Amino acid sequence: MSVLPEGLSITAPISARQAEILTPDALSLVAHLHRRFEPRRQALLAARVARQARLDAGEQPNFLPETRAIREGDWTIAPLPKALECRRVEITGPVERKMIINALNSGADSYMSDFEDSNTPTWGNQLDGQLNIRDAVRGELSFTNEAGKRYALNEKVATLLQRPRGWHLDEKHVLVDGERVSAGIFDFALSFFHNAREQLARGAGPYYYLPKMESHLEARLWNEIFLEAQAYVGLPSGTIKATVLIETILAAFEMDEILYELREHSAGLNAGRWDYIFSAIKKFRRNPDFCLANRSAITMEVPFMRAYALLLVQTCHRRHAPAIGGMSALIPIKNDPAANEKAMAGIRHDKARDARDGFDGGWVAHPGLVSIAMEEFTRVLGDAPNQWHRQRDEVIAAANLLDFRPEAPITEVGLRNNINVGIHYLGSWLAGNGCVPINNLMEDAATAEISRSQVWQWVASAKGVLDDGRKVDAALVRALIAEELPKVKAAAGVTAAQSTYDEAAVIFEDMSLAPTLADFLTTPLYERLD
Repeated sequence: MSVLPEGLSITAPISARQAEILTPDALSLVAHLHRRFEPRRQALLAARVARQARLDAGEQPNFLPETRAIREGDWTIAPLPKALECRRVEITGPVERKMIINALNSGADSYMSDFEDSNTPTWGNQLDGQLNIRDAVRGELSFTNEAGKRYALNEKVATLLQRPRGWHLDEKHVLVDGERVSAGIFDFALSFFHNAREQLARGAGPYYYLPKMESHLEARLWNEIFLEAQAYVGLPSGTIKATVLIETILAAFEMDEILYELREHSAGLNAGRWDYIFSAIKKFRRNPDFCLANRSAITMEVPFMRAYALLLVQTCHRRHAPAIGGMSALIPIKNDPAANEKAMAGIRHDKARDARDGFDGGWVAHPGLVSIAMEEFTRVLGDAPNQWHRQRDEVIAAANLLDFRPEAPITEVGLRNNINVGIHYLGSWLAGNGCVPINNLMEDAATAEISRSQVWQWVASAKGVLDDGRKVDAALVRALIAEELPKVKAAAGVTAAQSTYDEAAVIFEDMSLAPTLADFLTTPLYERLD
């Protein structure tokens, strides 16, 4: 490839195709943003650690007194571009070629292409994803499978949004002045540099989803990066639009402030439910009064999840911002009509509830679910692009967001499911696949995080007692791992004595029984990838 920008090095092989993305000009933007903003990123990550220490010592989150004027102020976000006015159904999935084609052709209003939780961030996956996005933006993406079936984009496709990796992740293969670059900046800068002008020329624009934020100061950093990137390539401020996933419990206390920081670039908020549950477990890991029931019992109807969803709708609609509902993990079930009918009823219930609550759209994980979700949102919205006129007037206090019920049941079935899902997902992730159907649910890193953090919590907490009276302890977890591993291998079709699933079982045990709950599953695992 051409000469790299001064001070930038790449520690992985680069194919001729990948060199089309890793151009000197694109990498110069990566280096520029790194040098300008890396100290801020590191300071914000250090602030997360300090905040966790205060939570471990018993501090309770609350709405910030210093930003009260923002919460009580009369302001709205900037007007939305036409391509983002109607987002009743959004489909999500990894940046794999066939997946992108099927998602864009699915009939959904929008497609969130994911460089994060549903994608194993190997060097090849990240760069192939960038190539796929580049081709999709230009309408040139196609794919032919081994049987000779060809997939190509329709004339009319969903609006494309992209999710870069979160602030906590590095891109280890790219160094600037000897430092790893932010994975989020790397993902964003490459796609923005190569595609923003083409997207604008085709009637859309550079639209993003921003994950894992814990404060409005982290949103401020993204906003300043957007301003810098737009100026760097000569595009007007406000060209970029970004939807923030509210998927940490701390961010739920700063939703107004997050919208305010990004108001020129905001495209609303999304209720990232699975990471939100994981965040609650992680943040209150040392609180002796906190202990959640089986994952299956933590629905959108339980008190803390209900409060979070309604506050998100209320906040967005006050600010004329889209409120997008989260993902049900249910997917179509082939070869079992009764089970499929039950799953489709679950999807319909989920999207009907979101629409009634005031959400302007919601997520699905499979093209076969688009029509059901569209029916439920259309039933409530009619011809309107949104429900901003629905101004929810509930008073939602800190106590409502912290009402962590139910604590029961905790069952052996629930414990086994967490172990099974955790090992299965980790094994697939290590093999390069970050989006895995397991037990008729679509699992990604967020749901795997719930699985391993719940096991850790049940072992650590005095309240981690099964409904039959047994305490969840290390011996029980180890015994069930030994029993579940063969089931995982059988379900995955693994015949070799050794596989990524054996390694996954060891990792799952180590992380579930460690003295301290690791902040993220994928951070140490990333070091094992090529």
